Amino acid sequence: MKTLDNINKLSDEDLVEAIVKTNNTLLFEILYDRYAGLVYNKCYGFAKDEHEAKDLTQDVFLKLFVKLASFKGKSKFSTWLYSFTYNHCVNYVTRNTAKKFEKQSVDYKDIENLSEDEENDDSFLSMKVDKLKVALELISPEEKMILLMKYQDFLTIKEIEEALGIGQSAVKMRIKRAKDKLVTVYNENQN
Repeated sequence: MKTLDNINKLSDEDLVEAIVKTNNTLLFEILYDRYAGLVYNKCYGFAKDEHEAKDLTQDVFLKLFVKLASFKGKSKFSTWLYSFTYNHCVNYVTRNTAKKFEKQSVDYKDIENLSEDEENDDSFLSMKVDKLKVALELISPEEKMILLMKYQDFLTIKEIEEALGIGQSAVKMRIKRAKDKLVTVYNENQN
């Protein structure tokens, strides 16, 4: 067995591979230590309080231990973990609110109208933080998820594609629709 210092120097992907091969919970603790804070912060964005966020974080890591073998290394582990966490939180919120959101289809004509500089960024980026937090709670969990991936976690379009398993045009369209919805909800709540 490698020394603890050498194990701590392993890349995420090598560590995952070692965990999957050995089912070693001590190795999993190292992975937990690397990502518990980040996962907690993501969960807190969907939770109502710290206790709920901690429970969600524990749930994510319990499921992660079981599902770790499904990580195929096609993206960075951190990207895969973000997706895993977001999906868990979205499912949690959806289940708890008993809402089912239909997947929106992508119309190629809408995609052609997207500009690379995305003209509504000005109104989107000038929102006040406190009102933005309120507006984020009023849009669907899926819309919130993709906006947080792009603007909080600074994932690239390519990374979001990999995380969600959808194409580039679908990612761009979902981001555009989510931003448009957020701007609308934000402006409606300017009281």
